[in-house]
Amino acid sequence: MDTDALNPPEPLDPLDRLIAERACERLVVEFVRTLDLGEPGDVAELFTPDGVWEWAEGDRRIEGREALRAYFGARPADRLSRRLCTNILVTLTSASSATASTYFTTYRVDGHAGGMLPPRLPVQVGHYEDTFRKADGRWLLAARATFLDFGGPTERLGPADSRRRGCGWRGRCRRCRRRCG
Repeated sequence: MDTDALNPPEPLDPLDRLIAERACERLVVEFVRTLDLGEPGDVAELFTPDGVWEWAEGDRRIEGREALRAYFGARPADRLSRRLCTNILVTLTSASSATASTYFTTYRVDGHAGGMLPPRLPVQVGHYEDTFRKADGRWLLAARATFLDFGGPTERLGPADSRRRGCGWRGRCRRCRRRCG
């Protein structure tokens, strides 16, 4: 018999529950923002020291904050990626633990040298299954499992593709301050 069923967690105050759920949602968004726009290796700080990232299929499993830092920090410097996350559903399992599922779509190319690129199809569509743990007053990822429903290789841009001029705007551009188009 399940001992958790015999000893259910104490109910949380509704405001405490909302704050915890929001903290976990923010962590999901902070993860993809750091990976896409920040220093990729810094996502390791969003995990517990013994945090795990794994893929449901295959044998890819990275365990521990330092291994995660090395893994994410090794991504190509010329990679341009944007991830869209939606349908983030957080479930508190106690005052200090939670789970979540999140749908994601990844757009990604390697060999990017700057500027705007023409639209592309996503390279990945799937969902994350996360486990969160609150440690020292801060919510962190304890584990993330990645499930891919659609996936393909990352495109590598050739020299002609990566030498886009400006941002694509015709005329004198206010965004990139040069002659575009």
